Amino acid sequence: MEAAMKAAMEEPLLADTGDAGKNGGDEEEESLVVIEVKKQLCLAGPLIVGMLLQNVVQMISVMFVGHLGELALSSASMATSFAGVTGFSLLAGMASSLDTLCGQAFGAKQHHMLGVYKQRAMLVLALASVPVAVVWAFTGDILVLVGQDPEIAAGAGSYIRWMIPTLFVYGPLQCHVRFLQTQNVVLPVMLSSGVTAANHVLVCWLLVRRLGLGAKGAALANAVSFLTNVSVLAVYVRLSPSCRRTWTGFSGEAFRDVLGFLRLAVPSALMVCMEWWSFELLVLLSGLLPNPKLETAVLSICLNTNSFAFMVPLGLGAAISTRVSNELGAGRPQAARLATRVVMILAFLVGTSEGLVMVLVRNLWGYAYSNEKEVAEYIAKMMPILAVSILFDGIQCVLSGVVRGCGRQKIGAFINLGAYYLAGIPPAFFFAFVCHLGGMGLWFGILCGLVVQMLLLLTITLCTNWDKEAMKAKDRVFKSSLPIDLAT
Repeated sequence: MEAAMKAAMEEPLLADTGDAGKNGGDEEEESLVVIEVKKQLCLAGPLIVGMLLQNVVQMISVMFVGHLGELALSSASMATSFAGVTGFSLLAGMASSLDTLCGQAFGAKQHHMLGVYKQRAMLVLALASVPVAVVWAFTGDILVLVGQDPEIAAGAGSYIRWMIPTLFVYGPLQCHVRFLQTQNVVLPVMLSSGVTAANHVLVCWLLVRRLGLGAKGAALANAVSFLTNVSVLAVYVRLSPSCRRTWTGFSGEAFRDVLGFLRLAVPSALMVCMEWWSFELLVLLSGLLPNPKLETAVLSICLNTNSFAFMVPLGLGAAISTRVSNELGAGRPQAARLATRVVMILAFLVGTSEGLVMVLVRNLWGYAYSNEKEVAEYIAKMMPILAVSILFDGIQCVLSGVVRGCGRQKIGAFINLGAYYLAGIPPAFFFAFVCHLGGMGLWFGILCGLVVQMLLLLTITLCTNWDKEAMKAKDRVFKSSLPIDLAT
C-alpha cells in the first residue's frame, strides 16, 4: 500500500525532467529565457518594494526618537542594532527555511502542506522568541558589561523592552510573507507593507507625541504596525481564492516533525546570522579606530548605502529561491537550472548598474548625510570600494537564494562562516589596524569575505546535480505529506 501510494504521488513529478530547450531550436531556448526573465522580474519587483517598506517602519520610529534629543537617538539606534543582531536576524533566518519547504511543496502540488509548514514555523519561531525576549529584558545590563556608556545603555535597555511585543509579531509576519511568496503571490505582500508604512507615521505620532510616551511609544509603534501588516496578510490568506488550496485551516500536523523542521531552520538561521553579524562587527571595530566619531559615522553611512542598494539583489534572491524550489518540487530540474543562470545574469547587470551610479555620485553622496566636508570626502573615497562590494554581494545573494531553493542551507551556513570569519574579519582587522587604513581597511576586509563567499557559492552552484536535487525535493515533500504511520 505504501509503495503504491508513493508511486501515485510521484508520477506527476517525473513527467517533465528533460530540458525543454533540447526539443526546439535556438529560438525556443531564447523564448524560454525571456519567459524566465519575466517570471523573475514579476516576482522580484513587488518583493523589493515590500522589503524596502518593511525596513522603513523601524527607520520612521528612530526618526521620531531623533527629535526627542541626542541621548534618545543614540539609545534607540543602539537598541535597534542590538535587536537586529539578537532577534530579527534569527527569526528571519529560521523563517527562510519556508523558501525550501513551501516552495517545493507548491511545485509538487502538495498544496495543503504549505499551510502545515507555515503553522509549524510559527510555532517554532514563537518558542524561539521566548529566550530572545529574556535577553532583551536585560539588554541594558548586557551593554554595560561590554563597555557601553551607562546612560546610553540604560536608554537602549528601556527602548528594547518596549520592543518585545514586536518580537512575537515579527515571526508570524515573516512566515506569512514566505507562505505567499512561494506561491508566487507577491502583490499582497507589497500592498500590505505599503499600508503599514503609511500608517506607521500616524501610529508614531499618536504614541510618541499625542499620548506622550516618548521613545517608549516609538518602540511600541513597531509592534502595532507589524501586527497591522500580519493581520492584513492573515485576512488575505483566509479569504483569497488564491490560497484556498494552500490554507485549509489549523491542523494538528503542525506539531509533527518539529525536529525535522529545525534541521533545516537552524542552518537557515545561521546563513543569515553569519552575514548579518559580520557587518555589525565592523561598526564595533570602527569604534576602536583613532578617530572613532568620524570612522563610525562614515561606516554607518556606508552600511546604510549598502543596505539600500542590497534590496534589489535581495528581491532577486527571494525570487530565485521561489523559482528553484517550485521547479525542483515539480520535477523540472532543467527549468531550475535555467532559472539559476538567468538570475546570475540579472544580478550581474544590477550590480554593475548600481556600482556605476555609486561611482558617479561619489562626490555628492556624503553631503546627503552630513554637511561636514571631512565626512563627504571620506565617503567619496569609500564609494568605489562600495561599488565593487555591491556587485559581489548581489551575486552571492542570488546564489544564496539558489541554495535555499535547493534546501542546502547547511552547506551555505559553513560557507558563510568560513567566508566572513576566516576570510573577511581577520583581513579587515589587519588592513584597519596593522596597515592603518582605517574604515577603508575594514571594508577591504569584508570585501575579501564577499569574494570568497561568492566564489564558493558559485562553485557549489555550477557543480549542482539538478536531477539529484529534484529527487531530493520530491523525497522531502512526500515524506512530510505521507500520513504519520506511512512516513515512519
